Amino acid sequence: MPQLMKTSNPALGANTFRNVAGYGGYGDVTARMTLNGTVNKTGILLVCALATAGYTWFRFFSTGDPASVAGLMMLGVFGGLIACLVTIFKKEWAGVTAPAYALLEGLVLGGVSAMFEIRYPGIAIQAVGLTFATLFVMLLLYTTRIIKVTQRFYMGVLAATGGVFLFYMAEMILGFFGIHLAAVNGSGPLGIGISLVIVAIAAFNLVLDFAFIEQGVQYGVPKYMEWYGAFGIMVTLVWLYMEILNLLGKLQRRN
Repeated sequence: MPQLMKTSNPALGANTFRNVAGYGGYGDVTARMTLNGTVNKTGILLVCALATAGYTWFRFFSTGDPASVAGLMMLGVFGGLIACLVTIFKKEWAGVTAPAYALLEGLVLGGVSAMFEIRYPGIAIQAVGLTFATLFVMLLLYTTRIIKVTQRFYMGVLAATGGVFLFYMAEMILGFFGIHLAAVNGSGPLGIGISLVIVAIAAFNLVLDFAFIEQGVQYGVPKYMEWYGAFGIMVTLVWLYMEILNLLGKLQRRN
């Protein structure tokens, strides 16, 4: 049995497929995870996110008041976190919790995008376009094996992702004490450079997720894992989009 590829995406951990019923080969072929099924379910999650994002987007622009979407965004933040955790720990519920996560995250994405858009017209569509372009480029690089997911590659992306997480945690803790890293969050060379690095790390996480899902298909795990695989891709795409939006905002401030 081949070694199962790991991924640094928290939604697709090292034991994701190893600990599900049917690991190692599921009896009924129609009940197994497939690549097409995972792709289709990823599309469904994207539609869910776009639907609620559109709602908060138009609500914000119809009122021009951030307070009109603040409650929805808070619901999205905390509700999305709960849906994310439930999905990770109860993978067999992913058919329900993954769409719930996408719908809730859409509330946040729509509100944040609208606030950026009103300050920098055109930035939202640029961020969406770059996010999907990155997704397709990384998929192409993976399928053509231009990028090979070796153990060294995995360890490098894992370490980099952990570093980003620790960086954000440190920044949040310092913020509680009134310490703000202006150079890091600013539009100077350091701030833009850091954003570029984080965008690249998020993009490489997509490659690891592709590899992991491919392994799950090869092992013939249960079909509900299609929803879980799609959920993992969605988690990375949300992160990637937010980082690209932030990067574009920094670049706009330089003009």
